[in-house]
Amino acid sequence: MCAKPRVLVARRVPPAVAARAQDEFDVVLADVDMDADAVIRTTTEHASQAVFSGPKVRLTAANIPNLPQSVRIIANPSAGFDHMDVEAARKHGLIVTNTPAVLTDCTADLAFLLILAACRRLSEYGAIMREGWRKPFGMPDNLGLRASGRTLGIVGMGRIGQAVARRARGFDMHVLYHDRAPLPADRSQGAEFVARLEDLLPRCEILSLHLPGGDGTLMTREAFALLPRGAVFVNTARGSLVDEDALIEALQSGRLFAAGLDVYRREPDFDLRLAALPNVLLTPHVASATVETRDAMGFLALDNIAAVLAGRPPITPV
Repeated sequence: MCAKPRVLVARRVPPAVAARAQDEFDVVLADVDMDADAVIRTTTEHASQAVFSGPKVRLTAANIPNLPQSVRIIANPSAGFDHMDVEAARKHGLIVTNTPAVLTDCTADLAFLLILAACRRLSEYGAIMREGWRKPFGMPDNLGLRASGRTLGIVGMGRIGQAVARRARGFDMHVLYHDRAPLPADRSQGAEFVARLEDLLPRCEILSLHLPGGDGTLMTREAFALLPRGAVFVNTARGSLVDEDALIEALQSGRLFAAGLDVYRREPDFDLRLAALPNVLLTPHVASATVETRDAMGFLALDNIAAVLAGRPPITPV
């Protein structure tokens, strides 16, 4: 009987993912999310052939050469892989994979939840109820914005951006998008392409980010100033895209009516000034956090590992 391939699962995973990993591989299952030093130490001791990675691992050009020669693949169970140096891994002969498609719908669902919640002041309404709601409100009090029929701007029209645009159609929104190039008509969801971000922003009553991090800060003071006064801002992409000082100023000044945020420049120790603002709805980077999606992310990472260790091409290489 052939020995099972040796795999390190370097982060905590859902029970179904852990069970499959134990069934198919000679696996070390981490009970805490490992950092790079722990991964190097464990893969060396275990002679692991694959690493099921995570954002805390932070494999860089400096520590990738310290992985044992037995390691052949680093499988990221997420769409993002900006927590590691992919080019350094490739130069070291490693295959790197991610899971780009399986979290599309859940991320789009959360983005649209934040759009609706920010427009309708859900954070403030929730606080009123938790405080006991004993004061009646009249017609002019606590008014939100109707999301239906508004103009939604999407920056980054990849899988998730397209999924958000599909949902927006159900709310009769006029959708604009900015990306490197226009999409074919069969993928644009009827949205209007705007070539320059500077031309998109002044037309957006709601702005939602859906592009990867790594290219610097997109939403600066100057960018927020281009939005119409009273716009709504949503970010489920990367916190690094936003100057949070500028965001806070825009929320305090009324430049923004509200914001819905799932990602932050620092996580989990995010800027607590955001939590003090009543017109911000905050979630703790949970766009993919459903049973179905987290299992699918883990299973695809394991599928990539199984393929590579069996001598087949990876399914979703970076």
